[in-house]
Formats: sequence, structure tokens, C-alpha cells
Amino acid sequence: MIRLGAGRPLAGVVAVGAHCDDIAIGAGGTLLALCEAQPGIRVDALVLSGGGTEREQEEQAALAAFCPGADLRLTVLKLADGRLPAQWEEAKAAVEELRARTEPDLVLAPRTDDAHQDHRGLAQLMTTAFRDHLVLGYEIVKWDGDLGRMAAYQPLPDETAERKVQLLQEHYASQRHRPWYDREAFLGLARIRGIECHARYAEAFAVTKLVLDLGD
Repeated sequence: MIRLGAGRPLAGVVAVGAHCDDIAIGAGGTLLALCEAQPGIRVDALVLSGGGTEREQEEQAALAAFCPGADLRLTVLKLADGRLPAQWEEAKAAVEELRARTEPDLVLAPRTDDAHQDHRGLAQLMTTAFRDHLVLGYEIVKWDGDLGRMAAYQPLPDETAERKVQLLQEHYASQRHRPWYDREAFLGLARIRGIECHARYAEAFAVTKLVLDLGD
């Protein structure tokens, strides 16, 4: 198993989602682990839809819980859910504004091959705007069945995996009616990804481009 570490604390993280709960579902365990290991780390989060609704309130409370002790800066926009291709200019402007005010060591975003058009569109914008950054593409379990082979893994201790599921259930009441939104789905996927990296649980990510610095 190949393991690469940053070797130094991360200066900042950018996390983006097309919808409220995307970040937490795809990378909530990773954020919990990172923020607990590096108190005070800056996390800039951008969500394209849900602004001005109960979903924004859910997202504010959820990300505060998923980023304990972090310098969290969250922006939730009001783009229409499911209509990102028709709102490309607005989404692009938001991503470019985010890039202009941040210089993160790590970017958490949807995968470029996600089956949902909103996720996929945002992923394409991120890899263009954040050309010189490590962008990890998170996965979201869904009806479309688009899970694939992943390249990077963040192992999660049992308590972190359980905490992630607890927070998802606690903070996103508006999503509990969905047939895939349950403990078994979230822990099941984490267990499979854990097997793939010799851990009990893990979150997995796609990597579009990775530059290694293995010298002095």
C-alpha cells in the first residue's frame, strides 16, 4: 500500500458542492479527521444551490459540525437545483471568485464523471479554475449507480465513520425521506472503500492530476 503525506500542516482547504449535503456525504469523514488534527485550519466552502431555504440552514449547522474548530467560511448560492448546465455562467463566476480569494493546499469537489449533471458540471469548473492544486473528487451514492474505481483513500477510524453518519442524519432532516439516505448506505460504501485500502472504513476520491515531489 503506497502512502503519501503532506509532511506539513495544510494552510487551507476548499470544499464545494452543487447541493447542500454533497460535501458532507462525499467528504464529511475526511473533514472531521482533518479539522480535528489541525485546529483552526481555514475551510472555504461553496454550495451552488439551496440559498435562502431551509437547506441553507441545514448546511450551515452541518458544516460547522463537520469542521470542528475550523475557520469555516461558507457561501450558499441560489442557483436552481438540477439546472446547472443552463446556469453555467453564474456557476463559473462563483467558482472563479472562490479561486481569486483562496490559495488552498487541498480542494474537495465532485468527481468529473459523476452521473448527476450538476455534480459533473461543477467538477469540470473546479479542475479548470484550480489548475495548480490537488483536487480530490468525492463520490455520492445514488440511484444512478455510477460508483467506480477510485485512486485515493482517507481511512476513517470507526468512531469517525459513525460520527459522519450521525451528523448526516442529525442535520439534513429534509433528506431523510430519500430511499438511499440511510445508515446502511453510507457505512456500506465506507466499508467497501475501507477494504480497498486495508482499513475498516474509508472515503475514496478520484484524482484527475497529481504531481509528486519525492526529492529533497
